[in-house]
Amino acid sequence: MPGVISRGRIAASSRRALLGVLAVLVLHLAGCGTRAPVRPGADDPDTVTRTINLSGFPPEFQRGFTEGCAAARAGQVGATPKAGGQYNVGWHDGFDYCSPQKAN
Repeated sequence: MPGVISRGRIAASSRRALLGVLAVLVLHLAGCGTRAPVRPGADDPDTVTRTINLSGFPPEFQRGFTEGCAAARAGQVGATPKAGGQYNVGWHDGFDYCSPQKAN
């Protein structure tokens, strides 16, 4: 009969379309796994304390957090703060928060 497409031809084109959709989906999902987790403000140490809420912490903790974040973004791996107390705690928290994260 003219105008009738055989079953084999429809099945082959459907398989190609399905494989194309699957390939796009796999590529999309593969791209999702290569990104590091996003942490608000972690890329800009100067504004990190405005990006995340540290208002309940003492000023020395906030200053330590900002400077620890700056050290992490500058790649100062072995750096440690010279001050102690709340500044020290804030510095280590800021350093950990702003350190580049490994992709999962």
